[in-house]
Amino acid sequence: MFCDIMAGRAEASVPYQDDLVMAIMDINPVAPGDTLIIPRIHAVGLEDLDEATGIHMWRIGHRLARALRRSGLRCEGVNVFLADGEAAFQQVFHVHLHVFPRHEGDAFRLDVTPIARGRRLLDHDASLLRDAINSPGGPEARTVRHDVAACPDA
Repeated sequence: MFCDIMAGRAEASVPYQDDLVMAIMDINPVAPGDTLIIPRIHAVGLEDLDEATGIHMWRIGHRLARALRRSGLRCEGVNVFLADGEAAFQQVFHVHLHVFPRHEGDAFRLDVTPIARGRRLLDHDASLLRDAINSPGGPEARTVRHDVAACPDA
C-alpha cells in the first residue's frame, strides 16, 4: 500500500514530502488531521530503518504536531505513535509514524495496566539495554533500500 503511494500507483493526500519521507493523511483516521509519516525507503520496522531517516521522521512529526495546533482542525493535544511489530499492534509492515490531534471526549484510548518493577530489576533491565547499545553493531540498523517492485506491502 505505502509502496504504491510512493511509486505514484495509488492516491494519497499529501501535506508534506521531501527526499526522505512522505506524509499522507490516514484513510482510517483516529481523528480529522491524522497523518502518517512514511520513509521513502522500505523498512518493515525500526530495526530495518537507518538512524538518519528515523531522526528525520521524528523531526517532521514534530513539525506536523505544531502544524496541527495551528491548522484550524480541532486539536487540544497531539499523540505521536509508532507501532513496531505485530505485538505492538503494527498492521502495515512498512514503518510509519502516526501524528494525530486529540480533544477532550474523543474516542481514542490506550488500555494500559502498568507493572511494578523494583530497583534491582530496573537496574538489570538497564544493564541489558546498555550492553545491547554498546555491542558491535548495537543500535545500527540494517537498511532495506526501497524497491517498489519487490515491496511486500504492494
